[in-house]
Amino acid sequence: MNLSTISVQSIKRAVNFNAGPAALPLPVLERIREELLDWRGTGMSVMEMSHRSPEFEGIAARAEAGLRKHLAIPDDYAVIFLQGGGSLQFTMVPMNLCMPGKPVDLLHTGMWTGKALGELKKGILHRVSASTEALKFMRLPRKEEISLSPDASYVYLCTNNTIEGTQWHALPDTGNVPLVADMSSDIASRSMDVKKFGLIFAGAQKNLGPSGATVVIIRRDLAERADKNLPTVLQYRTHIKERSLYHTPPTFAIYVIGLVMEWIEAEGGVAAIEKRNEAKAKLLYDAIDSSGGYYTCPVEKSSRSKMNVVFRVAAGVDEALEKKFLEEAAAAGIVGIAGHRSVGGMRVSLYNAVTLEAVEALISFLREFRRTRG
Repeated sequence: MNLSTISVQSIKRAVNFNAGPAALPLPVLERIREELLDWRGTGMSVMEMSHRSPEFEGIAARAEAGLRKHLAIPDDYAVIFLQGGGSLQFTMVPMNLCMPGKPVDLLHTGMWTGKALGELKKGILHRVSASTEALKFMRLPRKEEISLSPDASYVYLCTNNTIEGTQWHALPDTGNVPLVADMSSDIASRSMDVKKFGLIFAGAQKNLGPSGATVVIIRRDLAERADKNLPTVLQYRTHIKERSLYHTPPTFAIYVIGLVMEWIEAEGGVAAIEKRNEAKAKLLYDAIDSSGGYYTCPVEKSSRSKMNVVFRVAAGVDEALEKKFLEEAAAAGIVGIAGHRSVGGMRVSLYNAVTLEAVEALISFLREFRRTRG
């Protein structure tokens, strides 16, 4: 078979709502396919290049430049590409940013902040400054429920909680204390003032590219807090100084991030992406809320995520029916909508690459399932 003769038109693409790794923009996938065997006349795939080559250094520089442009990252912030996912950052952030006698203030809003909290419990001075665990994380903490320390090393939160389906729409005021955010699931999905944060990290596999790369955006002065006796590879300053080339970086993932930045540019920038994301979320929430209770979203409306929509079928009282829902969705070519194993139900991830047409196809399925099964 001559693979070069296969067209996108001959490939049946799934309606993909996976939570991460997630859908990538079709133009990006087409560009990857076009350049896979021979990147711009080099006779090599990006996967085969030396990370020290001028070709790859150019690829990494363009990926960084794209992030800087679309996220409006100031010059006093460094952008680095790391490995280890967001999970490594649960450890790396306190190792680098904690100061003696100054606690970490954590806002506990779900499983991912819980994992970060678990690492802090291994000997890092910390406070849970607010938590909605008693409410099963079905909303975010209200302003009056948050108690922050004026002398904290930093305040930590997760901007979007993929499992619980909640998202911060207004950030807490941390004063002069740096705000650190796990932004893995909503980075580049909406306009955000980077200057409000001391550090942002994001696994690429939801809105930025494939799995394997983690983007860290850090105010340069904060990178100097770290003890120089920390393991070299775990110091942010190492990767800033070496421009993410201290050791072999995830080269192909960085290349794809650069392509996604070009796609965002072609789509009209983050402002246009945000507008479309709002439209997608509104369509789906309206369909759920207008179903007469057949589909229900447990999240308080003010906390609802525009990236991850969670809901139950028939109030979740019939697991066999929800299993049938998933089976029939898969038969219709709709994938990735099962809720996280820890909570069950359904979860629809509406990341940047998910099209409005995909959401409309899902809503048509929801209505038909309700008509035939309700």
